Amino acid sequence: MREPTVAVGRITRAHGVAGEVAVLVLSEVPDRFAEGAVVFLEDGRSLTVERARPHRGRLLVRFREVTDRTQAEALRGRLLVVPTSMSPPPPEGSWWDHDIEGCAVRTEGGRELGVVREIIHTAANDVWVAVDEEGVETLIPVLKDVLVAVEVAEKRIVIREIPGLTTP
Repeated sequence: MREPTVAVGRITRAHGVAGEVAVLVLSEVPDRFAEGAVVFLEDGRSLTVERARPHRGRLLVRFREVTDRTQAEALRGRLLVVPTSMSPPPPEGSWWDHDIEGCAVRTEGGRELGVVREIIHTAANDVWVAVDEEGVETLIPVLKDVLVAVEVAEKRIVIREIPGLTTP
């Protein structure tokens, strides 16, 4: 997919024998997994929602293209995305992955931690992975207590000095 994408879910496991999958929803768009909605795998393959229902903190989704448990198992751990043009602006205090990737990260004291190279979506909060010139990774939990400033237009992020997080 040539256009930047936004992560909207992660397939966590197969459910049952008919091709249903459990999805950890990462989208705040209410109809993202409504019947007929289209989402994509990171390789660009499209999946059309046939039906979806809540189940134990996840969403059980049946995609038209996934017809059995074997196909569903093959999708375990895969990220579901949509092109940014299919998404509204992010809510206040949120950012799309493509806006954060490539941002330089420094502490409020001025220590450079590197550039965001990866975003890990967890159930609790996102984690930004900053990598410096020597390949040292810093994992940054995306929490109000950690972030000082996120300036996506300037590709700059400032975080608080936190012992154990920002100290070598």
